[in-house]
Amino acid sequence: MNARFRTILEEGVLPPLVALAIAMVAGDLLILMYGQAPGAVWRMLLEGTWGNAYGFGQVLYKATTLTCTGLAVAVSLRAGLFSIGAEGQLAAGGFAAAVAGLAIPAGTPEFFAVPVCVLAACLAGGAVGAVPGVLRAKFGAHEVIVTIMLNFIVLALLNYIVSTKLHVPETLHTPELHAGFVSRLSGTFAVFHGSAANWTLVIVGAAAAALWWFLFRTRAGYELRAVGLQPDAAENAGVKVGAAWRNAMMLSGALAGLGGINFVLGYKGYYEDGFAGGAGFLGIAVALVGRNHPLGVILAALFFATLSQGGLAINAMVPKQLVEALQGIVIVAVATSVPEVRRIVRQAAGKMAGGRA
Repeated sequence: MNARFRTILEEGVLPPLVALAIAMVAGDLLILMYGQAPGAVWRMLLEGTWGNAYGFGQVLYKATTLTCTGLAVAVSLRAGLFSIGAEGQLAAGGFAAAVAGLAIPAGTPEFFAVPVCVLAACLAGGAVGAVPGVLRAKFGAHEVIVTIMLNFIVLALLNYIVSTKLHVPETLHTPELHAGFVSRLSGTFAVFHGSAANWTLVIVGAAAAALWWFLFRTRAGYELRAVGLQPDAAENAGVKVGAAWRNAMMLSGALAGLGGINFVLGYKGYYEDGFAGGAGFLGIAVALVGRNHPLGVILAALFFATLSQGGLAINAMVPKQLVEALQGIVIVAVATSVPEVRRIVRQAAGKMAGGRA
């Protein structure tokens, strides 16, 4: 068996498939406990998501944000760091995009206003991400603790600014943007009428493709991955480990901040306190299930978005908390199946090699 093909099977393909199978079996058991037929519930879930235009649009909308937070976590993990700060970075990006949209004069062409708002979102998220990166590089501060604390600080600070300085009376959101809106898909495809899906997904898709190119086709990306695998060896080879950590956390924050435009520019048209709704933390699961690969992250984001939207569709038959349980099962299954899958694949490869001999 080709070594590269075996690695892809061990690390990228089989673990998520095994996790999905385990989750399906566990889901069947939970559904039976509620006295429902598993086939009917799964059918209702699919019909409420991929089976109709509105549900599919909602899946795309939720997957767009989850792709950004998943990519953010994936970048930090590639560098050997574990960022839990995507929630605050996502909020910071959304707020910066809203402020930029308010500052740009009304009537400004979209081809100018949208890039300015996108840049503002990335810069704000990157600035928040830079803090734990610098602290880790300079003082050895653990990024998990720093990013957790930064979530509380950023969210509290934004809540204060919005509630006291920049809000519509009797609400917790900013005024509507003057410029910088991203058109909804329903404006082009009438079947998506009513859903929140918008053309932000194209921007995020381009960002995922750019990240893949950076990680696997550039020297800086190779150095980042080398630091994640073995920082001491990378340093001995001439890589500046501290700079790689700092840059990885800045890039991670920028990707998370990019997700803020999905809500602010593409959906509501303003920043609202609490809009992230846990998407930053769910990005950790997306990155783990996606095996820290941009394509895997996109697929995992679609999967978790389907579960999220599907939970609303099946709520008449089983509690939507069933979906939350399935998400946890998938995460645990991926984490535990990787070494077992690796062992089985290597045994199979050894038998094949022995047979050829």
